[in-house]
Amino acid sequence: MRPAAIRNFLLLASSLLFAGLSAVPQSFSPSLRIGPGAACRLSRAESERRCRAPGQPPGGALCHGRGRCDCGVCICHVSEPGVFFGPLCECHEWVCETYDGSTCAGTCHCGRCKCDNPDGNGLVYGKFCECDDRECIDDETEEICGGHGKCYCGNCYCEAGWHGDKCEFQCDITPWESKRRCTSPDGQICSNRGTCVCGECSCHDVDPTGDWGDIHGDTCECDERDCRAVYDRYSDDFCSGHGQCNCGRCDCKVGWYGKKCEHPRSCPLSAEESIRRCQGSSDLPCSGRGKCECGKCTCYPPGDPRVYGKTCECDGRRCEGLDGTVCGGHGTCSCGRCVCDRGWFGTLCQHPRKCNMTEEQSKSLCESADGILCSGKGSCHCGKCICSAEEWYISGELCDCDDRDCDKHDGLICTGNGICSCGNCECWRGWNGNACEIWLGTDYP
Repeated sequence: MRPAAIRNFLLLASSLLFAGLSAVPQSFSPSLRIGPGAACRLSRAESERRCRAPGQPPGGALCHGRGRCDCGVCICHVSEPGVFFGPLCECHEWVCETYDGSTCAGTCHCGRCKCDNPDGNGLVYGKFCECDDRECIDDETEEICGGHGKCYCGNCYCEAGWHGDKCEFQCDITPWESKRRCTSPDGQICSNRGTCVCGECSCHDVDPTGDWGDIHGDTCECDERDCRAVYDRYSDDFCSGHGQCNCGRCDCKVGWYGKKCEHPRSCPLSAEESIRRCQGSSDLPCSGRGKCECGKCTCYPPGDPRVYGKTCECDGRRCEGLDGTVCGGHGTCSCGRCVCDRGWFGTLCQHPRKCNMTEEQSKSLCESADGILCSGKGSCHCGKCICSAEEWYISGELCDCDDRDCDKHDGLICTGNGICSCGNCECWRGWNGNACEIWLGTDYP
């Protein structure tokens, strides 16, 4: 071969090699360094470009702020094994663990739930794969909601004239007649305490143990809870144990009077003065935690030293987390408030003042899925969100919950017998019900 031909062949071969390397994906970067400790073959700008998420402008966070960029390759922070991973450290396992306190119902992949739909029908879905529309399939017809309704997140919503868990029963009266029969005297459907099924009210009975329950009547117009004083929850009594409950109203025994027969006629104080003395600075007699009788409070549960004070204003249970630990093990409880040890702060002394994270690491743990820090309702400290104290009802790991959504009873969120956790009441031991209003524990001494 002539020298000129050899030269042309080498030029052609090198051109093809260069074109081939240009076509290699940027994630594949063979021999960007000639050897260990050698200089990077990429310019600084190119190296950083490869470590930056697509669409981010120059100067944006490298490796999502969760690692360092080494010659175009992200080295993720691994202070905790498996916390950050992915080509650009974009994956974070905890995102899959935010539904109902448990891991996603599907497969966690790069911090996102991938729902298991082996048949490819898409019946399992939701951000956390929490919805399973297979529960709506009628066993006999194998149709969703029997073909007479629509399924939303595993629950059937039936067409007019059909009812049942899977819309399997047909009603023999018109929808208008069904509604008329279920309308209570105050104009509400089932008094807003039940569900109308084919002209009959199915009351939302809150008593899990009784046959009759607290809510009853043809149109659920009777609510026996209206007869229960705060302290009646610890017994089977109604009307403070001094009267008879008739459809939510107390008929008092001789010698007693008041809306709930709570005031003895032998007391020299008026009912209003008695309640005023029991209220103190609270809106409720005995702070909603005890029995007011002739201006004096008896705190409940009886024999529980955590609830005390002239008006039962101190509740040590408020210093406890769901696991029962007082002030997170980093403080002492004083009248229902935590006094934190040096180096700790927070409602339950759950935040350390000293932080071993960089600011970028900390912020990355406080960002919600839309990239907003603490949902815009709090500040970030050491990877934990501290929700705004001005809005007392804001809570949650990312300040994304509203405690006003928690059920109330006797004017208290969770009836004072539990903790509001992201809109749901987490009841203390012995309590049950949507608002922790039902006592199912053992008798107190």
